[in-house]
Amino acid sequence: MPVINGKKLPSFSGFSVKEYLSSQNFDERRIAVEYNGSIVQEKDYENCILHEDDQLEVVTFVGGG
Repeated sequence: MPVINGKKLPSFSGFSVKEYLSSQNFDERRIAVEYNGSIVQEKDYENCILHEDDQLEVVTFVGGG
């Protein structure tokens, strides 16, 4: 099962990164995605498919002052 932000989430195996992000209501303009140790460009989200033992990290940017 894929590990997403440190949690094993079997229900997302077979999803593309784009499908996962959409299902979790992430704003793709305000995040960075690391897939198996590499930063993924937004244009490639659809081509990255989550498989057994994949690692996905999603970091959200927040503004502040």
